[in-house]
Amino acid sequence: MKTKFSLLLLLALLFPKAITAQLKVIDYNDGEQKLSGFVVKPTKVLKSKAGILILPAWMGIDDHAKESATDLAKLGYYTFVADIYGVGNKPTNYSEAGQKAGYYKKNIQEYQKRIQLALDQLIKQGANPDDIVVMGYCFGGTGAIEAARSNMKVKGIVSFHGGLGRDEARTIEPITAKVLVLHGADDPYESETEIKAFQEEMRKSTSDWQMVYYANAVHSFTDKNAGTDNSKGAAYNEKAYKRSWVALLDFLKEVL
Repeated sequence: MKTKFSLLLLLALLFPKAITAQLKVIDYNDGEQKLSGFVVKPTKVLKSKAGILILPAWMGIDDHAKESATDLAKLGYYTFVADIYGVGNKPTNYSEAGQKAGYYKKNIQEYQKRIQLALDQLIKQGANPDDIVVMGYCFGGTGAIEAARSNMKVKGIVSFHGGLGRDEARTIEPITAKVLVLHGADDPYESETEIKAFQEEMRKSTSDWQMVYYANAVHSFTDKNAGTDNSKGAAYNEKAYKRSWVALLDFLKEVL
């Protein structure tokens, strides 16, 4: 028994993430299309059994999304990383990613359906259906906002440098979830016109919303693989990343 305890302690020191929270592959379906996401169940569950659905950026499920899921599970949240594209459809380059993400932005109901299917899996894995937040990065941030627009049964929405655009022909419906938008102040992919239209949409929807700007930050400021050259339009910004993570945690404490 003593030897077994010593071995577990050694493993905990060497591989802390493996001991505290483990990613588990979850297969599910949208019709004939197989989807494959990741769940992380907390070792120390919050009393509320709150859950967080994570929507990845345009390259599909990546290390950043999985690390976020693991880190949040350490805090007691059930987490699930959604598979939007489906098995066999993961982009291999930015061009493919742009095409695939663009398809779901144009066919928004299909995007919303994939988000809902992932939400169902999060609940199936043990999360309380009455205490859920949807968060996403870039393309996933767009998806998080779409979860709000379609009034999915969630308490909160968090978008990290996500697209804010909306087809003007779409009706603005009341939004019940609280919304937090974390935005690079110098993001070249979101025009002032689009930002103002989004903010007006939030007002008309009577949403409880916040929008936080980060100085010297462009698109993808949370992505450590985006480089640090702001002139490219997408770049990592350590200060903005850390501040936005704190903003996320504060938001989670408020709504869950």
